[in-house]
Amino acid sequence: MAHNWLRGLELQLVEVLTMEGAAAMLFYFTLYSLIGWLLENSYNYVTKREFLKENFLFGPFKPMYGIAPILLIYLTPPGSHWAYILFLCFLIPTLVEYASGALLQKLFQRQWWDYSTARFQLHGHICLPFSICWGLLSLLCLKWIHPVIALMYGGIEPVWAWIWSAVGLYFLADLALAVRKHTLQEIIGA
Repeated sequence: MAHNWLRGLELQLVEVLTMEGAAAMLFYFTLYSLIGWLLENSYNYVTKREFLKENFLFGPFKPMYGIAPILLIYLTPPGSHWAYILFLCFLIPTLVEYASGALLQKLFQRQWWDYSTARFQLHGHICLPFSICWGLLSLLCLKWIHPVIALMYGGIEPVWAWIWSAVGLYFLADLALAVRKHTLQEIIGA
């Protein structure tokens, strides 16, 4: 039965509204955004023989891949029913991808990805085949990847406590520069 292999799913939940919780969330966001960048560029290499796919940010991070796991981690507490977990693993990444695509298109009149030729797509921002992939990857993340990352965080937390604010400032600067770049591109039409 499908729910048997979901047993043992344990997540590290931290208090979000504390400095320690904010530091942990930024660590997870940073690591998952980097993993997402690697995953997306690897997929691009396999399908198009080109590793570097254009990114919204300057650095090697894909924020969608950082946001979705964080939402999943905090919305699936230990003891959650397996059907609830499967539902969220499908829904959350799909909603994050749709919201990201729609927001980027609305703000910068540009689409960084386009599923309009795929079957069962919505506005080119999401499609069923990729939503199923995101659901499977999310389940993999919750069941096996995040517990390892949570252990890793426990080991480097003393060092991270010293550098996490600088990493947060880096993301804010990268975001500000990316917004400026893409806004200027929109203005000059390049």
